Amino acid sequence: MQPAGPERDDVAGDLLVTRDVVLPAADLQWRFSRAGGPGGQGVNTTDSRVELSVDLRHAALRDADRERLLTRLAGRLHDGVLSVVASDDRSQRRNRRSARQRLVALLRDALAPDPPTRRPTAPSRGARRRRLEAKRRQGAVKALRRSPGRGGSGE
Repeated sequence: MQPAGPERDDVAGDLLVTRDVVLPAADLQWRFSRAGGPGGQGVNTTDSRVELSVDLRHAALRDADRERLLTRLAGRLHDGVLSVVASDDRSQRRNRRSARQRLVALLRDALAPDPPTRRPTAPSRGARRRRLEAKRRQGAVKALRRSPGRGGSGE
């Protein structure tokens, strides 16, 4: 018996992106085609390649989430539609599961808050001292590699 709720691996249900963002199954478009590559006798008879698409312009999202997704995923969108493809497996069901996971990962990354901006800091006195000591040690090693007749003056 399968567990109920978000833990259940349902390839046809709503798509749980975050706690606050759930895409209804009606907003997801599935396309199936024959996958290339190895597959034995069934390779030319089964539509195991899966393409999962969602039109972000018309999906059931809050306006703020929609704008964030459209802005952050602009390079991946074609007329507002985000698509992912899965053809890694010979099983259509596993490819459907994989496509759902890839779409969720893309949407979660795009919805994530921006990282905090870096505040530039000066190196500490100890870090400067260690850097200069390392440079001196490296210079000493290189000085040992010079031939005896040559000085360091660039003759």
